Amino acid sequence: MGCIFCEIAEKKRQARIIYEDDLTVAFEDINPQAPVHALVVPKKHISTSLELTDEDNALIGHIFQVANRIARTKGIAERGFRLVMNCNPEAGQTVFHIHLHILGGRFMQWPPG
Repeated sequence: MGCIFCEIAEKKRQARIIYEDDLTVAFEDINPQAPVHALVVPKKHISTSLELTDEDNALIGHIFQVANRIARTKGIAERGFRLVMNCNPEAGQTVFHIHLHILGGRFMQWPPG
């Protein structure tokens, strides 16, 4: 399919992987927007959140648990961090494989965009 995140999960493309298990892979963002900026990506290809089904509920919960683990490991859990999942171009989605951004290490502004 030519999906960059599928290629990273399949080890066909390099990334700075910080966590991996049977369901997910997490890696540093190549264009960080905060001192800590990582992505948690399911190994199952799902283009946007609009394609999620009831069968994906456990997977989505797992993605959030992985994000929490990374936030603790990176030392940003207690200070605070932001979790972002964009859906479609106007929201800023550029890679059409769902992924959860973990952003932290600085004060986050609101509104974000």
